[in-house]
Amino acid sequence: MKANIVIEKDEHGYYAFCPEMKGCHSQGDSLDEVLTNIKEAIDLYIETLSHEEQIACLSKEILTTSWKVNVA
Repeated sequence: MKANIVIEKDEHGYYAFCPEMKGCHSQGDSLDEVLTNIKEAIDLYIETLSHEEQIACLSKEILTTSWKVNVA
């Protein structure tokens, strides 16, 4: 099973969250650090769920894309 991870970058570093897991988020100064941190957060979050909740949480597929927008 897979967990979806969204990563955003700003002037302070990286922020990551798992959309299926309310409150499951982390941050880091680098991409490697935020990935390590969010993977740990997901593992800890999953441990708190029943087997049925784990299946429901990890069975969603989330697709993302970007769209070029012209700003005047």
